Amino acid sequence: MAVPDAPSLSADRIKHLEFIQATIARFGNTSFIIKGWAFTVSAAIFAIQANKLTLGLAATTFVPVFAFWALDGYFLWQERLFRFLYDDVRQPISPVESMSMNTAGYRPRTSWWAATRSTTLLLAYGGLTVIDVFLLVTAILK
Repeated sequence: MAVPDAPSLSADRIKHLEFIQATIARFGNTSFIIKGWAFTVSAAIFAIQANKLTLGLAATTFVPVFAFWALDGYFLWQERLFRFLYDDVRQPISPVESMSMNTAGYRPRTSWWAATRSTTLLLAYGGLTVIDVFLLVTAILK
């Protein structure tokens, strides 16, 4: 049984898809860099706490973790929005204007909050939060 040929995409549509794909790749790369900075900053704070564990220092360790978590969630959210845009642009009959990078119409489909609660972010930043809680409890009991 032969499969009918799918309609081919125009050169403009292919270029549009390449733009969106490059944007998605940049968001993914940025997310990776943010995680690297989060672990580096946390490791530096943990090293300082190894020598001088105080309640104030233990409490402030949550600030960079949650800040990086929120920022990483934002970039993951943006990546998801652009994936929705990509899916629409690749359709033979697309509702998306040529070369548009507007993702506002996809916001009802996902949220920043949902992105921050993704499995990968929960594992990465949840692990750092568990260490922070352990250090805070240790400082309180000290």
